[in-house]
Amino acid sequence: MSAPLIELRGISKRFGAQVALADVDFTAWPGEVHAIIGENGAGKSTLMKVLSGAVKPDAGSVRVAGQPLLAASPAEARRLGVAMIYQELTLAPHLSVAANLMLGVEPHRCGFLRTPYARMRAVLSELGHPSLPLDTPVRSLSISEQQIVEIARALLWRARTIIFDEPTSSLTHTDTLALFAVIRRLKAAGLAIIYISHFLDEVIQIADRCTVLRDGRCVGTRLRSQTSLHELVQLMIGRTPESAYERRPPHITTPALELLTPTCHLRVRRGEIVGIAGLVGSGRSHLLRSIAGLAPATEGSLVVHGRARLPLRAMTPARALRLGIQFLSENRKEEGLALSLSVRDNLTLPALASRFTRPTGFLRLADELSDSWRACRTLRIKLASVHQPVLRLSGGNQQKVALARLRLQQADILLLDEPTRGIDVGSKIEIYALLHEWAAAGAAIVMASSYVPELLGVCDTVAVMHRRRLSPLRPVGEWTPETVIEWATTGKLGPHQPQKPR
Repeated sequence: MSAPLIELRGISKRFGAQVALADVDFTAWPGEVHAIIGENGAGKSTLMKVLSGAVKPDAGSVRVAGQPLLAASPAEARRLGVAMIYQELTLAPHLSVAANLMLGVEPHRCGFLRTPYARMRAVLSELGHPSLPLDTPVRSLSISEQQIVEIARALLWRARTIIFDEPTSSLTHTDTLALFAVIRRLKAAGLAIIYISHFLDEVIQIADRCTVLRDGRCVGTRLRSQTSLHELVQLMIGRTPESAYERRPPHITTPALELLTPTCHLRVRRGEIVGIAGLVGSGRSHLLRSIAGLAPATEGSLVVHGRARLPLRAMTPARALRLGIQFLSENRKEEGLALSLSVRDNLTLPALASRFTRPTGFLRLADELSDSWRACRTLRIKLASVHQPVLRLSGGNQQKVALARLRLQQADILLLDEPTRGIDVGSKIEIYALLHEWAAAGAAIVMASSYVPELLGVCDTVAVMHRRRLSPLRPVGEWTPETVIEWATTGKLGPHQPQKPR
């Protein structure tokens, strides 16, 4: 085809006083993978919701395969051949694969449903999964297989343009490679693939072109072969990526927390950022959750601020809070935030008891409101009002709300599980700066992350978890990415790995 499949011209959209998109142009051609990247809140999701018919733009035009998208509805966009694969899969887990493939568009004749098994098999074969069982419930499939079902459903709807929104956020490395193979098959078949991701290394691997959005505006479109990761990051955040890990002299003082179990010895001091590396399933999260009283522990003891040694099994969330220990979950949607409540409620609910006036029992709403606004300004949270629901914020701003809640309670020991998961480069840089500020103010921080450069760039000391056994804690300068991975995969360092002197 000599014409683009997708043409968006002059797209603008406002939500109240917030400008989500401002005069954005975008095209996607058949047989190409076009990535859209940008910080959280840059407008990526809104632009794709305009294309998929979920949001009506205030200005601009949308054309799909030369036809205008006049009615802002997903059904009209689907009729024109646009399908969207969301980060949170939209499957009915209790239904079979076949039922999910036909859900909402069930073919019928004379009032009787017809299930086109042969066509389903053909589509699954195109995707490299000819033997995927059609009669099994979707919940019994792996995440990557469920994603294949989503893609197959789009092809059964005869989609010519497929939008992937953060498709690898829950996938293993092996599953990600399998997805890339599927995307390349779709590209070879002449489909236009629009790929949204925060993982820029993946974008460099899979995309033919990259469009960068910043603050609702298009700041550049680049051919992958003519750009670099460095240039893309600079376009996204408006500055060079070297500033991401600006280190400050640590102000490490007295011990704040010491954990001793048969397999783990962890000590963190005031002013120190301790990193915990390890593979998925190695026990990093369980370690932090057991300290916070959220996971069972049968052995071990804990010393907090030099007080008497406590049995780890006696820790409860309430006791952890009384000791000044705060935990940030890696799953902000289900554990970290109450998405339907306002930003103010999320920030202040954990400390609600301290905001009642005695003896009248009235809640000091003015204090609650001023504390909320001050926290939002301090963490540079982008929002229209502290009264808006948290679910209306971008992922990066939601994560900042979760972090702000911890600091509002003035906790001096912070346990952070994947604090930058699923957010953009710009928000990560801001969070790194906040962690350094809090450490400089005397907080003791333990940070678990699967991203090794992040740990080596932010932390003062690092330990690596392998099968629930923690390595000795070492200054960050004694680790390299290679030694971290070796310990994470084998539980030791080979003789060929010289260690720097302490």
